[in-house]
Amino acid sequence: MDKKTAEERLRNAGLRVTPQRLEVLLALSNSKHPTAEYLIRKVRKKHNSISASTIYNILDTFIGKGVISKIYIPGHVMRYDAMLEKHHHLYDADTNRIEDYFDDELFELIQQYVQHKKIPGFEPDDIKIKLLGKFTDK
Repeated sequence: MDKKTAEERLRNAGLRVTPQRLEVLLALSNSKHPTAEYLIRKVRKKHNSISASTIYNILDTFIGKGVISKIYIPGHVMRYDAMLEKHHHLYDADTNRIEDYFDDELFELIQQYVQHKKIPGFEPDDIKIKLLGKFTDK
């Protein structure tokens, strides 16, 4: 993501564009599913006085405004994702590698299943699947 696109994404979410927010979003969008610790190190290369709590607050704000999403894998560190297009994740626990997986047919299949089942007391907003396994293309 370039600077102009990042600024636009922040404005579209109703957020003021600040140097810190911009730098966090650019660092996040130019990394593959980074951890907060990675982002702290990356952002501090340009803004050495920014605190870790500021970066965590920015990440929480971004999540709340739909600018980014979280990837939670039980037993592992939280990851962040700037990719807003519908996609799933492939995860290898041995290598801690996460890859995006795009499959419109899978979305459609699950959406039809959920609509057909009419889960009592639950209305889904989104569908995200994490496929756990091993990458064989190491």
